[in-house]
Amino acid sequence: MNSKENVKMCDYGHTYVKNSDCPTCPECEKERKPDTGFLSILASPARRALENNGITKLEELAGFSEKELLAFHGMGPSSIPKLRNALGEKGLSFKEEG
Repeated sequence: MNSKENVKMCDYGHTYVKNSDCPTCPECEKERKPDTGFLSILASPARRALENNGITKLEELAGFSEKELLAFHGMGPSSIPKLRNALGEKGLSFKEEG
């Protein structure tokens, strides 16, 4: 561990270091990550962004444009190609802009 001021403990007793005020425990996030499905291919912040906006199925994801998704806190541009591919594999696509 780097610095005592950055050491945190989650409600489940995991100890971790964070350089930000983000309260998310990396160990808890690893435990929450799905083994399969499109949410499993995303980094934790992007996965949480979708979950926090009620998007847990590809059909729900297809109701959003790329621009709308990128406005979600935690969703970054590197997630868009992964999501586009997941949609395409099921014959779906993002909602058109405008």
